[in-house]
Amino acid sequence: MLLTVANLSVAFGGIRALDGVSFSVSEKEIVGIIGPNGAGKTTLFNCLSLLYPVDRGEIEFGGKPIVGLRPHKVTALGMARTFQNVAVFRSMSVMDNVLLGGYCRGHTGFLANALRLPRVRSEEDQLREHAIEMLQWLDLQAAAEENVMNLPFPLQKRVELARAMMSEPRLLLLDEPAGGLNHNEIGALDSVIRELRDTRGLTILLVEHHMPLVMGLADRVITLNFGRKIAEGTPAEVAQHPEVIRAYLGGAA
Repeated sequence: MLLTVANLSVAFGGIRALDGVSFSVSEKEIVGIIGPNGAGKTTLFNCLSLLYPVDRGEIEFGGKPIVGLRPHKVTALGMARTFQNVAVFRSMSVMDNVLLGGYCRGHTGFLANALRLPRVRSEEDQLREHAIEMLQWLDLQAAAEENVMNLPFPLQKRVELARAMMSEPRLLLLDEPAGGLNHNEIGALDSVIRELRDTRGLTILLVEHHMPLVMGLADRVITLNFGRKIAEGTPAEVAQHPEVIRAYLGGAA
């Protein structure tokens, strides 16, 4: 298993945001995380990426326990993410935003960078080549020198994805990537996510409210409600699960 989560629990004051959540994700699998608003989906992502401390439970990534590590350490291990509210440096150019995502893979130290040794320039050239590849792949090359703040929201989301890909992840956490997109843009997103898995070999963990997208993409779907896992299975199995139907439609349904 690439990712294993065991009995994960997190509380904020008296509110139990996650309550004993357990699941695993295999290599090159697309797993959807669904649930009503407030179910704990983004909290789960924040725990996996180590932005939130964990009260109880274990997370193993690539066979290594990661609870207690600094966030940049788990990025270096091969986990990257996007955010529900796009987290880009809006006053910086598209190219500079994307380049930032690759610095965790650098091998030159402070002294080498201060002295501008040849290997530093070589590493920067390789990083820029990789950034250009990401921009071309996501059709952002024409906007490379634009400030991100000047781009429409869907393009800002692509910039964030390009930056995440610069760290050469094994596991990509996508937090509501379809939010704010129109029908055609969601269709393009579907193709990108499939390519991430089928061509680039990534494992995808996807939090999404757009049910047609997640049900069409995911190999398995996990449903959270009030911080608990209430269902797990294929999209067809989860769609018919009585607990899932109650969570979305209410007890009378």
